Amino acid sequence: MVLGFPHDMSTTVPDRRTRRRQETIGEILDVAIELMEVEGVAALSLSAVARRLGMQPPSLYQYFPSKMAIYDALFQRGSELFLAAQQEAVAAATTDDVVELHLIGTTAFARWSMQNPVYSQLMFWRTVPGFEPSPEAFAPAKEVLAELQRHLQAGVDAGRLHPDAASEEGVALFTSVTSGVLSQQMANEPDATFEEGRFTRLLPVVLEMFYQHYAPTRGKK
Repeated sequence: MVLGFPHDMSTTVPDRRTRRRQETIGEILDVAIELMEVEGVAALSLSAVARRLGMQPPSLYQYFPSKMAIYDALFQRGSELFLAAQQEAVAAATTDDVVELHLIGTTAFARWSMQNPVYSQLMFWRTVPGFEPSPEAFAPAKEVLAELQRHLQAGVDAGRLHPDAASEEGVALFTSVTSGVLSQQMANEPDATFEEGRFTRLLPVVLEMFYQHYAPTRGKK
């Protein structure tokens, strides 16, 4: 007869504890998002989060030592969710045309941002005084920019864009104009859908303008 219980217990109990801790962390972040939807991103209160979860504030500190730590975790989670949404949209596309793929990725960005306004405010606008994401939390956001640069480089390689489009300048310009469209939409028509939005409907036009500005013949006379 093989017992093996002591060995099994010693290997499974830490996993359960780790799993339970991660579940609690997820619950804390979910509650934080719910509260920020009502009170505002900068108005997050650790005491309010603890009350909603039925725990004492000192217990909450075992998971997050400060409010900034919660913002940091939410920044990372939001960036990961945003990156996944964009990658899934592009992966599901049935076209190989670089311009269409670029529009699909940009549309996924705008749609996700509108559906997740609290994350968007935290990630794309400085709504929390003094908050700076940690390098670990910012890593997914850097991957988002790297993904954008890869899409722009694909346009260059396909002969649809000038090489400058995939440069630091090109990335900065593209993020400026697309974020501007999104900011206008969320500031003026926050309850509109992506399809109905007066500003989000302009994304294809913005992309066309970008491609015209960085046409392959740019700088040639």
